[in-house]
Amino acid sequence: MPKKIEKSRDGSIILQEDTPEKMEVENVEVDASEDFKKTPVYIYYNWCKKCGICVSFCPTGTLGRKADGTPYVKNPEKCIHCETCDRLCPDFAITGAKK
Repeated sequence: MPKKIEKSRDGSIILQEDTPEKMEVENVEVDASEDFKKTPVYIYYNWCKKCGICVSFCPTGTLGRKADGTPYVKNPEKCIHCETCDRLCPDFAITGAKK
């Protein structure tokens, strides 16, 4: 019988023979070199699932949706940098730049 070493917070028992497995992580480089004075919100389109939450909850109407559901910065001058889009995005695909 394997020797018990410790108990984790969730209650599962960690055994001596259990070893952490290594996993490979894909490193995705994102070009975030856009000027945030022109675009107060940066959208990572490869992460976005086009749910429309950011567009629906934007208090000033800064964001809009294209025909396929993709969000875009419709009125950059209206952005008040409240970061509501940033906080509500389930995929972390949008970032509101601070002033």
